[in-house]
Formats: sequence, C-alpha cells, structure tokens
Amino acid sequence: MVLDTDGRVLTLAFARMADALGNSFLIIVLPLYIASGQISLSGIAGTEILGFVLREETLIGLVLSLFGLLNSFGQPFTGRLSDRTGRRRVFVLTGLAIFAVGSATYPFVTSYWSVLGARALQGIGAAFTVPATVALVNDYAASDRERGGNFGVFNTFRLIGFGFGPIVAGVVITGGLAAETVVSYALPAWLGPLAGLRFSGFVAAFAVAVLGAVVSFVLVVALIADPPKVVGGAGKDLSIAVRDRDGNGLDPVFVLGVGTFFMATTIALFATLEGPIRARLDETTFLFSVQFAAVVIANVVFQIPIGRASDVYGRRPFIIAGFVVLIPAVFAQGVVTGPWTMLAARLLQGVAVALVFAPSLALAGDLAGDRGSGTTLSVLTMAFGLGVALGPLASGVLYNLGGLVAPFSFGAVLAVFALLLTYFEVEDTLETGRASEPVPQE
Repeated sequence: MVLDTDGRVLTLAFARMADALGNSFLIIVLPLYIASGQISLSGIAGTEILGFVLREETLIGLVLSLFGLLNSFGQPFTGRLSDRTGRRRVFVLTGLAIFAVGSATYPFVTSYWSVLGARALQGIGAAFTVPATVALVNDYAASDRERGGNFGVFNTFRLIGFGFGPIVAGVVITGGLAAETVVSYALPAWLGPLAGLRFSGFVAAFAVAVLGAVVSFVLVVALIADPPKVVGGAGKDLSIAVRDRDGNGLDPVFVLGVGTFFMATTIALFATLEGPIRARLDETTFLFSVQFAAVVIANVVFQIPIGRASDVYGRRPFIIAGFVVLIPAVFAQGVVTGPWTMLAARLLQGVAVALVFAPSLALAGDLAGDRGSGTTLSVLTMAFGLGVALGPLASGVLYNLGGLVAPFSFGAVLAVFALLLTYFEVEDTLETGRASEPVPQE
C-alpha cells in the first residue's frame, strides 16, 4: 500500500518524518534544558504582571506554545505566497534552513529571551515548510482518486517522526539509563584533533534536531521539483472565507478547519494532566507514556487504509464517523478509573483522528480549485497547529475549575459541534462530480 505511492510523495513523507522527529525532540528537551540551570531566568521568574506571577512552568509553557502560534498564524501567508509564485520547493527549503538555524542556536545561548528567540525562529521555519509541503502532496495527486491515499501516507510518516521523537530524545539525553541524569558524550578517535571533546546530552539532542532538518533539506533538494506552475489562484486577500461562495451556508473549507481545530484541541488535552491522571489511575510514568502515544500509534496504523478508502467511498462518511467516535473516546478519558480502559479510550481517539484528518485534507484539496492548494490546505494545517498549541492551556484552566472530568467533557462538546457542522455544511466532493479531473504531471 505504501510502495505503490508516488515516489515524490514518499520523499516528502520521509522528509517530513525527519523534520517532525527533530521538532518533537525539543518538546521533551526544552523544559529540561530551561530547568537545568543553564538558562538564566534572573529578573523574569517571580515577576508579577497584573497580579499574575511568572513562574518557571509558565515560562516553559510560553516557549513551547510560541512555536505553535507562530507556525499556525504564519501559514496562511506562506501558503498564499506559494500559490501566487507557484514555487513550493523554495518555501520548503527556506523553512527547513530557518528551523535548522533555530535548533543550532540553543547550545550557544544562556538567557531565557535567547531561547525564546530560537524557538520563534523554529516556528517561523515551520510556517514556511508545512503549507508548501502539504500543497505539494496535493499537487502530485494524478486525480482526486489518489489524494486521500497520498495524504494517508504523508500523515503516517509525519506521525511516526512526531510520535517516536520524544522516546529517542529521552534515550539521547540520559544515554538510555533509567536514572534522570543528563549524560555527556565524547567525540570518537577518528575525528583526530577533536577526538575526546565532550558535550552534554542536551547538545546531542539539539544536534539531532538539526540533523533532522538537514536530512529533510537534502531529500527535497535531490528528489523534489515544483509541479507545472499554476499561478494566480491566490488573490491578495489573506482572510479566510466563512460563508460559502454561493451564499448558502458556511464555506466547507472553513468548516473543515473548525473541525480540525476542535479535533486537535482534544488531542492536546491529555499531556498537561499527567499528575492527576497518574494519581487517579495509580499507574507508572511508563504506562502514562504508552497511553499518550496510543493516539499516534492508532493513527500510524489506520491513516493509510482510511485515506485510500476515502478515495473509493468518499470523504464525508469517514469524517462524520470520526467525529462520532471522537465524542465518547474523549469523554471517557475524564471518567475511566483503570489504566487499561484509559489505554482503550486513547486508542479509540487515535482511530477517530485517523478517520477525520486524511479525508479532511483530501476533501479540502478537492475543493482547492482556483483558490490554490497552498492557500486552502493552510486553513487546515493552521487549525491543527492552533489546536495543539491552545489545548494544553484550555486543559489546565478547565482542570482548575472542575477537576479531571471538565477538560474531557469540554473536548467531547467540541467534537459534537464539529460533527454537527460537518453533517450540515460539508458535501462529499466525490459524489458531486468534482473528483475526476487529473492534475497535470511533470
């Protein structure tokens, strides 16, 4: 099912996997790095702003969220520019270069503001890379009957990188030891004058993040070219259409973006609540990490077959089924009392996400038309990034207000709204005659 995929799509999928692995490394590494004492928080931590005291945890949260916010809000601009110029490849390469520079900066900074600046560079780099890469996957589809499969393959490899990055990061930082100590490494003898030079596990982790961007860069340079130029589909207006073009109801791409935002928010509710979840379920850190990874694992297993099936049976049935499954899967996480039932709920949520995401991207790609695929698909990629960025904040606030059940009840309500919006406002492109025209190939 993978080997018969367009080689260019596979190349982009591998490149995105390497890039995602490097980025997900830093989700684990940066909190430890800031808390290690190597980064000065003097004059910042403990400062009171409008009655709110800035604590170390708040400052770490800001660093992590900044990436998602800059990435998400930058995507409509870069996606539209890539449509207007017809040059996707240069946007991908520019973004990877900026991300690599940001990753390489961390070992040389000592202040919190410098860390924030490096993280901002990474977010800006991702804003260049993500919409152009997704648009290329869309452009490479020979017809709409291949688009779902292409996005299924692409998302699968991206999730492999994102899901396993934190695990590898933990091994790199601690050297695979059970202890929480940050290890150091020495350069090998064959490097001559540099042999024996020691560096910390943090530096090694940042080097892996840079390596991921470099590998992606090389793959794109060697194997990816822009498809025939289709310029002029994106106007100067950067606003997102809310009403449908015919004036009846909401724009379907906007609705898919809202649904993607709600779905991504439910994914991000879990990680913030590690302490209370482990206490209620009386489980180990390892079991919690398995539950956390279950959503990604289920996505990896089901993205490709669901994407391919949506090319045959239509997009809309899978998206609707995904939101139907998402409602109980999210709500259950707030009420279950056993670790294995929590694992089952997380796996079910992963299936729901797989049902929604690849068919949604494919449907939006079907609808791109003269809007431009970079412009259209950036609505969904931006929505996903915003949901992942804002979900942890919503989770923490709601937990303080109503305990463990509140965040997941809120997530279930979001899934209900997404289901209703999709059911009433989105039609299936494969049933309306829009899915037969081939996309020109090189």
